[in-house]
Amino acid sequence: MLFGRKKRKPIAIPAKKVAEWKYTTCNYCSTGCSIEIGLDEQQKIVTTRGHAGADVNRGKLCIKGILEHELFDSPGRGTEPLIRDKHFNPFKPTSWDHALDTTAQQIKHIQQKYGRDAFAIVSSGQLLTEEFYTLGKLARGVIGTNSYDGNTTLCMASAVSGYKRSFGADGPPGCYDDFEHTHCLIAFGSNLPEQHPIIYWRLKEALEKRHFPLIVVDPRVTMLAQFADIHLPITPGTDCVLINAMMHVIINEGLQDQNYIDAHTQGFDEVKALVQDYNPKQAQDVCGIDEDTIRSVARIYAKAPTAMSIWTMGINQSTHGSDGVANINNLNMVTGNIGKPGGTSLSITGQCNAMGTREWSSCSGLPGYRYLENEADRNEIAEFWGIDPEFFPKKRGLSQTDIFAAIETGEIKGLWIVATNPMTSMPNTARIRKALEKLDFLVIQDVYQDVETNQYSHVYLPASVWAEKEGVHTNTERRVNLINNVMPPFKNAKPDFWIFNQMAKRFDNGQMIHFPEAPEGAFEEMKYLSKGRLANGQPRQLDISGMSYAKLEAAKGIQWPYREYEVGLKGIARLYSDGIFPTPNGKANLLPISFYNNNEQPCQAYPFWLNSGRVVEHFHTRTRTGKIGNCNKFSPTAYMEMNPDAAQALGVEHQSYVRLTSRRGDAVVLVQLTQRVPRNMVFIPFHFHDCVNRLTLGLLDPHSRQPAFKQCATRIEPIEQAEAARINAERRAF
Repeated sequence: MLFGRKKRKPIAIPAKKVAEWKYTTCNYCSTGCSIEIGLDEQQKIVTTRGHAGADVNRGKLCIKGILEHELFDSPGRGTEPLIRDKHFNPFKPTSWDHALDTTAQQIKHIQQKYGRDAFAIVSSGQLLTEEFYTLGKLARGVIGTNSYDGNTTLCMASAVSGYKRSFGADGPPGCYDDFEHTHCLIAFGSNLPEQHPIIYWRLKEALEKRHFPLIVVDPRVTMLAQFADIHLPITPGTDCVLINAMMHVIINEGLQDQNYIDAHTQGFDEVKALVQDYNPKQAQDVCGIDEDTIRSVARIYAKAPTAMSIWTMGINQSTHGSDGVANINNLNMVTGNIGKPGGTSLSITGQCNAMGTREWSSCSGLPGYRYLENEADRNEIAEFWGIDPEFFPKKRGLSQTDIFAAIETGEIKGLWIVATNPMTSMPNTARIRKALEKLDFLVIQDVYQDVETNQYSHVYLPASVWAEKEGVHTNTERRVNLINNVMPPFKNAKPDFWIFNQMAKRFDNGQMIHFPEAPEGAFEEMKYLSKGRLANGQPRQLDISGMSYAKLEAAKGIQWPYREYEVGLKGIARLYSDGIFPTPNGKANLLPISFYNNNEQPCQAYPFWLNSGRVVEHFHTRTRTGKIGNCNKFSPTAYMEMNPDAAQALGVEHQSYVRLTSRRGDAVVLVQLTQRVPRNMVFIPFHFHDCVNRLTLGLLDPHSRQPAFKQCATRIEPIEQAEAARINAERRAF
């Protein structure tokens, strides 16, 4: 008998007759899975499958990828441009020409009245790389604003900053193949089974073939922590203390790779002197890991023939995020684990094309990892685009997190938001809401009309989704892969590439700069700009000059660098294998990282740490997965993990509602009692609107300007259950 039933009802999977399979790449996380979309004889999409010949996923897909074909006709999609005078008035349908003309006129009006930087642009890690390149050309070369950034500041800015500080350039040096060669792996704040399931499968497959120590550093007992050999439940925000204490042990016991340090790095003496202040006896009181465990883990890592570190948002989303990344790099360089099979410092990127925006969008500079601060870079791009180099600013402007503060002060009057949803994704929601209400003009460009930030827009531009477009992505391991145009745009929606091109035509510089009509033309420009040499004479690492759309599909993705003279279909798997780094003298930087504790911490009034993260069924702010029934049904509502002992002390019952309060606001959540969190911590998935980011503080990292989503203090209050249920239903509805 099964749950009281005497007869099993057999599971029946309806037949889906596929007449044609079309190749593309998944548009969710940064894993970069190759996908085939099945169309029936009427050219209707009926199913999705992983491509068995792709090195990344080898036929596997997670639940989001399996159901991705349902996005094309999911509810809430934008069907036509909309316009209104005030955000509190109803929208009226309009033509594309009128919507684009109005937007261009408003941009010009704001810039003429308040200055060029008074109009800001915020993009996403969800666009295709040719779209990033085109938007960067539009923002930097045509509109000319220096208030331009992407929502990757919320997830990857600290990884970028840390890589630049340590190695002289952005770009993850390792690859997934390193799992198959390493002899020890430390995961800092990374929960692969839920964040990147297929990368986890690659790791699990490697562990089954040849077991090696898996060490997980995370304050919560995540799914990955449950599978680990050693779990270090660290005090939130203190990773730098733990790493410094590990290096204290490694250096004082002579376990460092001194030959590698002497040949390929600079700054060792300063790091050696600093870590003397981080004896495990003292460090344990700060980071919460006992001194014997610190010593044991340090020895395991240093003595392994090869060792690798990975991290995700547990490191990046911190006031010490950039320092944490630089210190992970320190650990790997001190042990000689950079640029060799199984030895790497590998940032696990968040969004599907966060690497593409880092490479080509010009958010933090100019295309191809060029810098606004570098006169030669400015001159090179200005000459290629055909404009005066004096049109470019001499240094980078505001990041996304600073743009919203500049709206508060009146420095920014207009904003164009592309494929991101700050009303749910940014910390301190109440502050963001007030900022958006203050804008003179807001344009939202998104696949979905019902995205929460669209409540405050004056113009809405409906964009095409995923494989209604054509272009490329770059995944976590620098692998460029192709997205084929499988379906025409939905109703009167348009590809982002088309929208940017049409907007450029409405400005003077847009008449001077060439904007290719097709994405492949933009890709050819990117290939040309990827060639050449750096100021120190080294060849550019971000070289994609040997790639083509045909080669990318044939190879199922190619890693850069892949230069025009390459033979075969494989790029370079690892960076820095020769020990030469893109710094002035070719040596990597070992950086002394001091810890300063500026986190908001639990106190008598707010006794709980608030932690946040992903669940496997959802992606970001649920604008897509919230519309897919078989994703949403597993996590349809916001909930809070709470320790049973803490709940008992407060009289909180399992599956009851509570009000969670911080110094910024409150949120109503359903309680799930679990031992996965300690007594002084609660955990909430970040995907839900009007929930966890009503509470977060979001102090900024001084180097990357990335917010600290995971370190703030809260308290738990009772709430009337019927009213809580009503609020919960209201907030989770699209």
